Amino acid sequence: MSGPVLVAPDSFKGSFSAVEVAAAIARGLKAAGHEALEMPLADGGEGTMDVLLDAFGGERRSATVADPLGRPVQAEFGLLPDGHTAIVESAQASGLHHVGEEERDAWAATSRGTGELIAAATEAGADTVIVTVGGSATTDGGSGALEALDEAGVEPDIEVLCDVRTPFEDAARVFGPQKGADPDTVERLTRRLHQLAQDAPRDPRGNPMTGAAGGLAGGLWAHRGARLVLGAGYVLDAVGFDERARDSSFVVTGEGRLDAQSLEGKVCGEVAVRCRRLGVPCHAVVGQNALERSEARNVELAGVTETTTLEELEAAGRGLVSPE
Repeated sequence: MSGPVLVAPDSFKGSFSAVEVAAAIARGLKAAGHEALEMPLADGGEGTMDVLLDAFGGERRSATVADPLGRPVQAEFGLLPDGHTAIVESAQASGLHHVGEEERDAWAATSRGTGELIAAATEAGADTVIVTVGGSATTDGGSGALEALDEAGVEPDIEVLCDVRTPFEDAARVFGPQKGADPDTVERLTRRLHQLAQDAPRDPRGNPMTGAAGGLAGGLWAHRGARLVLGAGYVLDAVGFDERARDSSFVVTGEGRLDAQSLEGKVCGEVAVRCRRLGVPCHAVVGQNALERSEARNVELAGVTETTTLEELEAAGRGLVSPE
């Protein structure tokens, strides 16, 4: 099949944005004589608002809200052209990047700022808010966000784009350690999540995706009737991935770490599955490959290349060829 190469990566968390990754790989492809089309992607975590605003259009607004430790921080939300739909990226307010490694406090960290940002979007005219979750510092089951929404007295329709399938009760065990929780704190957080679930209007436990952002997704689902969807699939549909991939000679995707979790709704896994369905070869360029060979065969990746710098990403692009 002749056609451009579609470069459709996620960000390399903590290193390079999806835009930077796509641009570097595309430079390499072009240097090797390929036509390359850049399509930066996201899975509901950091960078999702940027991707969706590029796809839908709209404008950025800002508000001063609480960071995970309650300190004031300037955060942005997107208002779509219809004026009635907003995009709130929880990491803007409640992201782990707001908290230095030495000050991480998984017990104290609050999602209040995300609730304040949803309220600000509603007060700007939105009656539907798309909340993208991922990369949070919090494991409060969304209690901070819910308090802020109650105080603001707003009741928008909420759709949550989740970056994981983890259920509510497993949020602390799976993600607590990276947020600064030691084993004892993980147990305390888990008990708190169970109590929050018992006290909620409907119990989020056992439901996929409710554990996203430390249970923020589950809290919004339980108390506000939020709809939960996998972020990667939503984003790929929004940017018209299938149509572009169908017309491509092959696709290049990527993310910081390729592992079994990548196949559970993350960008790389979703791109690979769709490429297989469309009959289009798919390469992955990643920071680290921790995928078992059998797992890689399941998604039929044409190849996996490890890179750690922008120069290596560009070199990887130069070395990619369309599989026969």
